[in-house]
Amino acid sequence: MTQVTRREAILSATAAATLGLVGPLEFVAGAFADEARNKGFTTYKIGDIECTSLYDGIWKKKHDDGFIRNASVDETKTALAKAGLSTEFVPIEFTQTVLKTGGKTILIDAGTGGQLAPSAGLSMKHMAAAGIDAGSIDTILISHFHPDHIFGLMAKDTNEPIFPNAEIIVPETEYKFWTDPALIEKLPDNRKGLGTRIQATFPTWTNIRQVNNDTEVAPGVRSLSAFGHTPGHTAFHVASGSDQLMVVGDIANLPALFVTNPTWQAVFDADPATATATRLKLFDRAIAESAVIAGYHFGFPNAGTISKDGNGYMFEPAAA
Repeated sequence: MTQVTRREAILSATAAATLGLVGPLEFVAGAFADEARNKGFTTYKIGDIECTSLYDGIWKKKHDDGFIRNASVDETKTALAKAGLSTEFVPIEFTQTVLKTGGKTILIDAGTGGQLAPSAGLSMKHMAAAGIDAGSIDTILISHFHPDHIFGLMAKDTNEPIFPNAEIIVPETEYKFWTDPALIEKLPDNRKGLGTRIQATFPTWTNIRQVNNDTEVAPGVRSLSAFGHTPGHTAFHVASGSDQLMVVGDIANLPALFVTNPTWQAVFDADPATATATRLKLFDRAIAESAVIAGYHFGFPNAGTISKDGNGYMFEPAAA
């Protein structure tokens, strides 16, 4: 077992209370241990709301000069090494969140659907392992329309809906951007297929509902504007009693890179300046409100606490 320092033990006690878990937590590299990934899920409480993190897998992304607009490959590798991670590739993990609140089961983002990285697409298996019947999902909240968040909604070859009986709630700004008939010819070549697929499916589905910012989308859950990563990128604020959780989607990618260095700009951000401003704003809000924060690419498990650390921030993932 990984040794826990006195500082980590103090953090563990604080976060255990915040996350509503019984027993100590570790905030160490061990939070990324293979045994946690193999289990595939972690459950915690935010007040009366039961939350489950589901591990969908990992993309072992090759290094390239264009991945971070304002940082070199060497700087990227240095940051990974400092966090105790391999420097052979960029380990981009995918983790979804399930909420049980007000008698409803809510899935936040649909995962890769096994249609991207060969080592991703595990969330349906892990959902079953967590005792969650996919057919029982009442609502799916979509943060934005990048493929790793929506391909789990549609079958690979036929585009048939995977969750035909669930209400799919999407940000109105995001929906209107991607379904604009004039969009396809404006997209870069590597996004034209995505735009075409969205336009072939979403407008034909009758279970999609568009919402604006600051809308109650489920009991205790509100949409939260987080524009920049995409035109309508949306986070979700979860509250029960005095406890709060911010499910922030892609306001930041891998913490070792973009939480530690919050002004680094990933190539995936459509509007880098706005994405950076949003990242700083939501990080500061989570700190000010003592909220738990969960990021889609924050590794597994993806829920924990965030704090200031010099010129950047530090994410402390929680592992039971």
